[in-house]
Amino acid sequence: MINAFWTELTATEVTTAQALFKLCLAMILGASVGYERKRKGQPAGLRTFSLIAMGACLAMLVSIYVCQEYVGLKNGDPGRIAAQVISGIGFLGAGAIIQAKGSVRGLTTAAGIWMSSIIGLAVGVGLYLLSVCATLLILFILVQLENVERWLEVGSESRIIRLKVSGICTELEPFREILRRHHGHLVNTYVDYDYAAQTTRLNLVVLLRENTDYPGLFTELSEPYPTESISIANQLA
Repeated sequence: MINAFWTELTATEVTTAQALFKLCLAMILGASVGYERKRKGQPAGLRTFSLIAMGACLAMLVSIYVCQEYVGLKNGDPGRIAAQVISGIGFLGAGAIIQAKGSVRGLTTAAGIWMSSIIGLAVGVGLYLLSVCATLLILFILVQLENVERWLEVGSESRIIRLKVSGICTELEPFREILRRHHGHLVNTYVDYDYAAQTTRLNLVVLLRENTDYPGLFTELSEPYPTESISIANQLA
């Protein structure tokens, strides 16, 4: 019984039972990746990733079925319809990327969408074990490698800290020391002296970690000189 069922699942020709199994497997694998993305607060979640994986799987099944029933597996090209999934999925990936004020977000989700479509194609063609392994590797990358990045203390972001201080500020070493204590690096400095109003405007281009304690950093940056205002922005803002 089990051998007969497995033989049908691994058969070259598309059958109803085989197609239903592949669609369900693609849905489960896509939902696994979508759950992790939704847990991180991304707009694309279980439903989106499930539909992407199922759609890619169905495209692969239709591609094989057309050649099987109308053209012939020897003369037809089962990859022709499915190949369009690779280029077409780029529109969904682009929709997951958010670009605002010089900051780009959603690249990982877009890559996950692309990978989910490939997994759907792999399920559709019958590469079950490879599809499951690829899904597990995606989850490992999304979950565990994030912890590795934090452990290695990588992932710095470029920011501009804007300060308006009273008086003419000529010594920047106190700011460098404060940034070093917060594991930051001062890349460049832009200074605007207003001698009439006796104020200084500082634009500090810095590299800071993603988990920087900004309220604590701002408090310390306001201590060396009497500070009227302080703000932070993305470098390209």
